[in-house]
Amino acid sequence: MDNHSYNFPSDCTPLTNCKSARKPAGSTVVNMGNTGKNPPRDYLLWSLCNTFYVNFCCLGFMALIYSIKARDQKTLGNLQLAQECSDKAKWYNILAAGWNLLIPLLAIVLIVLLLVHLGSSRGSFDFLGEDGFQNFLKLFSW
Repeated sequence: MDNHSYNFPSDCTPLTNCKSARKPAGSTVVNMGNTGKNPPRDYLLWSLCNTFYVNFCCLGFMALIYSIKARDQKTLGNLQLAQECSDKAKWYNILAAGWNLLIPLLAIVLIVLLLVHLGSSRGSFDFLGEDGFQNFLKLFSW
């Protein structure tokens, strides 16, 4: 006999005796994970470099703090807060890197301008002349 020839009462099924013995229907949840979205970057190495080099106005240190916060939040699974901290760390790193490049460039420009000015001025202090070095040492003698 095949299964289609059986007539079951309306309240019973082949696996249970009646409706009252059935378990309530549940739902199945399938966690697909991170739907193809990459976790935010933490910029930790860049922050360390900016912290140890010049570190004007503590911008590199602020970038380092936000980088560590971004890494912690990424580890905890809070990707939204990790993204916010990552963005702040990125902008602090950009500002710190800008200052870290600007200060040495300004120093080089000032030294070049000073050397050009000293080399072009006539009758002023001559470091390279005969008495230039002696006059320079007289400035520091008591």
